Amino acid sequence: MRNPAQVPQGLYEKRKAVCPSKVDGKFRRLKWAVMIACLAVYYITPWLRWDRGPYAPDQAVLIDLAHRRFYMFSIEIWPQEFYLVAGLLIMAGIGLFLVTSAVGRAWCGYACPQTVWTDLYQHLDRWLDGDRNAQLRLDAAPWGPAKIARRTFKWAIYLLIAFSTGGAWILYFADAPTLWGEFWTGEAASIAYSTVTVLTATTFWFGGFMREQVCVYMCPWPRIQSAMLDEKSLIVTYKDWRGEPRGSIKKAEKNPGAVGDCIDCRQCVAVCPTGIDIREGPQIGCITCALCIDACDRVMAEIGRPRGLIDYATLEDAESEKKGAPPTAHWKLIWHPRTLVYLAIWSALGLGLLFMLGTRKHIDLAIQKDRNPPYMVLSKGEIRNAWTLKLKNMENRPRPMKVSIEGLPGAVMWTDSMPREQAARELTMTVPADTTLPVRAYVMVPTGTAGQDFAFQLAAQDADGGGDRSETHFSTPGE
Repeated sequence: MRNPAQVPQGLYEKRKAVCPSKVDGKFRRLKWAVMIACLAVYYITPWLRWDRGPYAPDQAVLIDLAHRRFYMFSIEIWPQEFYLVAGLLIMAGIGLFLVTSAVGRAWCGYACPQTVWTDLYQHLDRWLDGDRNAQLRLDAAPWGPAKIARRTFKWAIYLLIAFSTGGAWILYFADAPTLWGEFWTGEAASIAYSTVTVLTATTFWFGGFMREQVCVYMCPWPRIQSAMLDEKSLIVTYKDWRGEPRGSIKKAEKNPGAVGDCIDCRQCVAVCPTGIDIREGPQIGCITCALCIDACDRVMAEIGRPRGLIDYATLEDAESEKKGAPPTAHWKLIWHPRTLVYLAIWSALGLGLLFMLGTRKHIDLAIQKDRNPPYMVLSKGEIRNAWTLKLKNMENRPRPMKVSIEGLPGAVMWTDSMPREQAARELTMTVPADTTLPVRAYVMVPTGTAGQDFAFQLAAQDADGGGDRSETHFSTPGE
């Protein structure tokens, strides 16, 4: 007979329904505030307007893939400025490290989209099916007309929430009121419908059914965070030296000093959104939402024992407290060298991005010289070279700009849109708003001029001013 101990363990444990109980407390109220703020920002942002004038979209936050622009209020990012977006993404990554170093897995417990939507669905479950015991009874009940009707109604609301999630996402990529109308009249692009379908399905399935399974089995971040935590990281901790051995109130009354503060009421397990028992120690299923602290504090208050049997603490502070030292205030535990290093890097990146945003040019000149042929000898012996100039106007209004030749004595230039007889050392043209204007330019020098370096100078002719300069080389025969 095969020894049960030798039976190989599966990598995946079949899901057990998690129906967390309702709880109140400071961490639950914080979780409410974060959830409402995250959902409000996500759903409302696409509808915010921002007046950029007649030549640019007036949506405050817009990822305009068709025109390769990213708008965020007064900031407009061009494709060549993607380093700013990359910088923001790096800041977001370091920000996660900073949060983890300071307050452990607070991102997972409060602000992660999976947590926010799962929390929303769990509140819906309690609203429709009742609290934990009622949900468990309904889960265990056989399928019949009443259960089918309740489930159908609840899943329909799940689907409505999931659809609104997917629908809100596409509004970030086009003018929201316009796309909203086109979507319902069947005039939107097929990518809009496919995106909404995919996001609706994933939100419905991940938030409505998989829930904590996503955190435990699919998300890599808990494993990365686990490697980042050390003895100075704040985590939710069960103080076993105070709670063990567990025993009821009656047992404690009969044998004073024989049992700890934990009365094994399992309220910390009942309220946990991932269904773990924090008394078994730190584990990957703990998202550090601290609802178990709220539940335990309430029980401690009811039985007249001090709060904090389950609390935020560092392993270092927990060892000190175990030896009799008083607990350290949470705000003092946040500041340690690793947190300060992350904060310094994060702040330096932010300041650097702000500096680049504040000093970036709003006009730009890029040039490309014809390589074949590098020069042309005209009928009267003059020598001509050709360039493609790209005049960039990053403002949301047309701007007059002057292009002039710096150096190269005797040279004049003209473009495809003007006769050669009007050639001059400087030309003025209007560049449309938010546009890169390509200009074919020909530069001619008198006979006998030697090849040499010179520059094109670009200067805005309006009150805002600004300019750019590009150096190049004029080629002549015999070089």
